[in-house]
Amino acid sequence: MTRSKYGAKKVTIDGITFDSKAEAKFYTQLKDNGVEFELQPRFLLQSSFKKNGKNFRKIEYIADFKIGNRIIDIKGMETEAFKIKKKLFEYKYPELRLELLRECPKKHMHHGTFGFIELELYKKICKK
Repeated sequence: MTRSKYGAKKVTIDGITFDSKAEAKFYTQLKDNGVEFELQPRFLLQSSFKKNGKNFRKIEYIADFKIGNRIIDIKGMETEAFKIKKKLFEYKYPELRLELLRECPKKHMHHGTFGFIELELYKKICKK
């Protein structure tokens, strides 16, 4: 298992490598409960372009899961780069609902679903 710079361990299940144990756990729960989902859907946030002879690459957001119109990303924290992508995503895809979830600590399990909790709710609970 390799670790990311944020300490998450990559995990492989069913030949799919996930960025964290939490993401792999969420995948397993969706699969075990017969939920239809798309894995790692891609969303174009800005097209590539050329300016003054320089090429600029497109900007994409690759989420963890898509369930109907719900886009789910398993996060422990939001990076500055992600916050910008989130803002661009919310503007460009108003019909989709972006949900940031994190694995729910045992002491807050009553707030979560399937062992996961919305990141904003987790932050509020932990401030108390």
